Amino acid sequence: MSDVILVTGGSGLVGKAIQWAVEKDAVEGEKWVFLSSKDGDLTNRKDTEAIFEKNKPTHVIHLAAKVGGLFANMRNKVGMWRDNQLMNDNVMECCRIYGVKKLVSCLSTCIFPDKTTYPIDETMLHNGIPHSSNEGYAMAKRMIDVLNRCYKDQYGCNFTSVIPTNIFGPHDNYNLEDSHVLPGLTHKCYLAKKNETPLTVMGSGTPLRQFIYSRDLAQLMIWVLRKYDSIEPIILSVPEDQEISIKQAVEGIVKAMDFKGELVFDTSKADGQFKKTANNAKLASLYPEFKFTPFDVAMKETVQWFNDNYEHARK
Repeated sequence: MSDVILVTGGSGLVGKAIQWAVEKDAVEGEKWVFLSSKDGDLTNRKDTEAIFEKNKPTHVIHLAAKVGGLFANMRNKVGMWRDNQLMNDNVMECCRIYGVKKLVSCLSTCIFPDKTTYPIDETMLHNGIPHSSNEGYAMAKRMIDVLNRCYKDQYGCNFTSVIPTNIFGPHDNYNLEDSHVLPGLTHKCYLAKKNETPLTVMGSGTPLRQFIYSRDLAQLMIWVLRKYDSIEPIILSVPEDQEISIKQAVEGIVKAMDFKGELVFDTSKADGQFKKTANNAKLASLYPEFKFTPFDVAMKETVQWFNDNYEHARK
């Protein structure tokens, strides 16, 4: 009997990357089902139960979330909390009720304490409150880790979570208002090139980030599903020495887009957290042979996808 792996948020950035990875390296005896919002509203319990009843999954990768960049999070803290908390509660409880063998949920490094020492690792998740800019989203995501342990203790469920750093790649949300930093800047750079105007970047460009290519993350998440045997979270990230500044990331976009215009940093706008360096030692010890795609190569592929799919991209 084959395993049925249900992927919530299957039409998003990471879901599409997992679809790419599964097609590239298919395993006999696995049936993958990629959900989108058209299949039902995961904030609604009846919709969620209907999805589980229909698909009868043996495994679940939970990617669906209400997400946004810095400014979207600052504007809508309550909405970020409520929608994510409802989705997580419905998915986790349905996994219990329908006897799902393994659930892998996707968290984020922004859920770590704002005031902390660096690099952060998996043991430091609950050592203080998150940055105020994304408190609603971060606390809803943190509760997944708490509930993974609670479900294990009370029901014996095999629920775990991954904590990726900043993700980018094809099929991202390129909305100029509500996107994360790299897709938003990719769209702005596209328009600046098209209209022959300066490319304006919000903030100083000095904050540091570890960016992970969505297709690398997809392969790692499949590895977690098949091989990682712990309810404790695992950070999925490039090594610390591959952390770059927003300015360097923008220069990578500019190069990939072949933008020749002026680059302006608007220092009157907020920067958000200066750094959230993550330690990937746990991943490196368990999967030492994994090779990350170099940033410039990944950015070139991403920009090429965006240029080729501009009319249909989420924006």
